[in-house]
Amino acid sequence: MAKAAAGTDNPATPTAVRIVVAGDRGTGKSSLIVTAATENFPANVPPLLPPTRLPEDFYPERVPITIIDTSSRPEDNSKVAEELKRADAIVLTYACDQPQTLDRLSTFWLPKLRQLEVKVPVIVVGCRLDLRDENQQVSLEQVMSPIMQQFREIETCIECSAFKHIQIPEVFYYAQKAVLHPTGPLFDQETQTLKDQCVRALKRIFILCDHDRDGALSDAELNDFQVKCFNAPLQPSEIVGVKRVVQEKLPEGVNERGLTLTGFLFLHALFIEKGRLETTWTVLRKFGYNNDIRLADELIPSPMKRTPDQSVEMTNEAIDFLRVTFDVFDSDEDGALRPRELDELFSTAPASPFSELPYTDAAERNAFGGLSLDGFLSQWALMTLLNPASTMENLIYIGYPGDVSSTIRVTRKRRLDRKKQQSERNVFQCFVFGPKKAGKSALLDSFLGRPFSDNYNPNTEERYAVNVVDQPGGIKKTLVLREIPEDGVSKLLSSKEALAACDIAVFVHDSSDELSWTRATQLLVEVASHGEDTGFEVPCLIVAAKDDMDSFPSAIQHSTRVSQDMGTEAPIPISTKLGDLNNLFRKIVSAAEHPHLSIPETEAGRSRKQYHRLINRSLMVVSVGAAVAIVGLAAYRVYAARKNASG
Repeated sequence: MAKAAAGTDNPATPTAVRIVVAGDRGTGKSSLIVTAATENFPANVPPLLPPTRLPEDFYPERVPITIIDTSSRPEDNSKVAEELKRADAIVLTYACDQPQTLDRLSTFWLPKLRQLEVKVPVIVVGCRLDLRDENQQVSLEQVMSPIMQQFREIETCIECSAFKHIQIPEVFYYAQKAVLHPTGPLFDQETQTLKDQCVRALKRIFILCDHDRDGALSDAELNDFQVKCFNAPLQPSEIVGVKRVVQEKLPEGVNERGLTLTGFLFLHALFIEKGRLETTWTVLRKFGYNNDIRLADELIPSPMKRTPDQSVEMTNEAIDFLRVTFDVFDSDEDGALRPRELDELFSTAPASPFSELPYTDAAERNAFGGLSLDGFLSQWALMTLLNPASTMENLIYIGYPGDVSSTIRVTRKRRLDRKKQQSERNVFQCFVFGPKKAGKSALLDSFLGRPFSDNYNPNTEERYAVNVVDQPGGIKKTLVLREIPEDGVSKLLSSKEALAACDIAVFVHDSSDELSWTRATQLLVEVASHGEDTGFEVPCLIVAAKDDMDSFPSAIQHSTRVSQDMGTEAPIPISTKLGDLNNLFRKIVSAAEHPHLSIPETEAGRSRKQYHRLINRSLMVVSVGAAVAIVGLAAYRVYAARKNASG
């Protein structure tokens, strides 16, 4: 695969290109390769060539090319498939004098590439041009247009003759160019417009170059941009010429302050239409973008190493930046980011991360779909907890000015928190367990301020809800509720580290249904046993939901017995239907802040602890006995020495 440059200021630029040549037998694959490499038509060619390397100075981009020939033998189909999967670009050949080989491109080769899920540029090459019947001359565009409409992965079509040396170097030049400067990510051929992802990247670049933030690139800013990207300044006359071209075609592209964003985008669309894709790609790569028009991996710091029972939170610097950003994009100053304002905030990112699961429905929104500041920060807190690298990447996209690695921190180990009997986290993750129809989803909905619904919609996938919980003394903590469907518990607990990321677990049951209670207590025992076996014990609370309904008979006796047997607090009664939540979320946060309390103990765990205490006590007795024996032996030796001396 194409390798990216390492140790340079442009890590996204490929430094080697692998081109695989495929096609039917007798279409001129090997002759094409040999003629390109040696500039001589071969009298005899072997059935399969070894990998052929073109030197880096073969083309102006100075990127070395490796060309891979492929076998036409049916028994080598699997090897051909592997080579196609490793390609950066594919040259598909047909013979100009054999029309059936052209038909095979659309009936076999191009569908085969899709079947193999090969998603690289394809160059279609008509070989043996010198052998085509002069009476069958047709335009290449006429022949290829239907195929290119059906298979958008075709980047270029070209005809050549190895025997007469017609357009041989151009074949691999176009293949290399398709890798280094592909059209697909930048431009929509049907609409003749820049693709959304390209617009987003160019908008971010424009903002980064607009140093005075006046919405236009002045002559000085344009010149700085030119020097950064192309290592050469613009002459004053050239700047005037650029702006004149834009203004003639698009008057709003230039104003009294300089080149506007609209004009900047127009220029790049113009470059691409004229076939100068390398101009736009040079700009994108200079600002760290790869072929997917995302920031190259090398520009995004790797999250700090952590143990399974450590989590990641944003630092105060990141939160302060996000507060300022929230205010900047709250254009109507209503204290919430409406969907269009949020879209504008992320308009310099490939997409809004909050439009994807699990974030899309995880925070509280107002009647207009707006996020409050607490909701906005909660979304970021959830993303940081689940995917710290995504937080850093998106902070870069929206303009974080400093070292993005300073925006996250790793928390203390949860085991150490239990020893210290206190947690200093600002973000707590609560696993919500319970049987079907217990009220888990209703609990998450109420946490997000959503109205109660009598409609039951079974949830088969894990779901998150995140919000800020106000604690006494004006302290704010972020609580993440992670709903675990009943059918997903076994799969979750199959991992030794399943509970490592859990600060507290809540077990919800329908207080009017004895079977619901029984199943909830079974889940409690399963989770508690898992914690005892793995060392990742967690505080647990029991929630008696649907308190607006009559409790099942003997509910009090059952709950009292379980609380006494396992050492948990009595169930907390709530009614999401009546909106009576009994300060549940504060109680969850409070229990998470004191992780040494509310830890249930199973009978097996209790027996294990008694056994360890007995062993420790026995070892202590043995140690004391050994110490007494050693002291006695020493006393005897002193006595014997004195006796010998007196004798």
